[in-house]
Amino acid sequence: MLRFKVTEEQASERIDSYVVGQLPTLSRAFIQKLSEKGQIKVNKKQEKIGHKVKAGDIVTVDYDPMEAENIPAIDIPVLYEDDDCVVMNKPVGLLTHSKGAFNPEATVATFMKDKVTDIEGDRAGIVHRLDRATSGVIIAAKNQKALAWLQKQFSQRKTKKTYIAVVEGQLDPPLAIIDMPIERNPKSPQRFRVGANGKQARTAYETLETTGTYSLLQLKPETGRTHQLRVHLEHQGHPIVGDTFYGGKQAERLYLHALALELTLPNRTRQTFSAPLPKSFQAIMKD
Repeated sequence: MLRFKVTEEQASERIDSYVVGQLPTLSRAFIQKLSEKGQIKVNKKQEKIGHKVKAGDIVTVDYDPMEAENIPAIDIPVLYEDDDCVVMNKPVGLLTHSKGAFNPEATVATFMKDKVTDIEGDRAGIVHRLDRATSGVIIAAKNQKALAWLQKQFSQRKTKKTYIAVVEGQLDPPLAIIDMPIERNPKSPQRFRVGANGKQARTAYETLETTGTYSLLQLKPETGRTHQLRVHLEHQGHPIVGDTFYGGKQAERLYLHALALELTLPNRTRQTFSAPLPKSFQAIMKD
């Protein structure tokens, strides 16, 4: 049982905001669950999550991180596995890892938990990441030596990544390199944009098929900026279908798939791994 006393400065905060301030590793969703179970109380009384605390209030949180919630087991399709690493086909909707806050959902990192040996932390084994809404090839390490080997290849751009996307409209020319720097959007810190003060970002694209309404693209990023493909295509006026975060039209998923990854494994063999293109990509091109 954790016990906190509300200060003058913290008065008038909602219970959920107050608890987040005291326990920043917890997500608001998890705090909501604790409240619903009667595990958060103000002056020994259960209050609604929107209740505003007052100076001097005693807030108790019945929370044990070791017993909080069992993260459900998941089965991710494995494309390759050896003593050093695992290559997977990440499903759409699955997080690569939790972002600091306690998150009781399964991730690629929790799938790797029982496979890693000398690596600790909630991102143990994670070499690189794919956005939650992106499916496809991802590699994770089983030990610290393999992790360092693989991460070095990504940082030195010795890996080759190929993506497939369905975008709105038709690009002109059909084959080119987008070379535009990307920076964080100061007005919306979770978003990125093309900007002169950003870091270099290069994306090679090739149109594989087009209906005029949609185009099926092969994308090969030469750099690895956050949201690079999504930002570059939005800037060209051809956002990825389903990418409402960057101007795309609403769809049942983000039409971006990590098709292939070429790199040198810790055993020093150069290999290319690929994940089958989801059937929905071809289906939408026939609509």
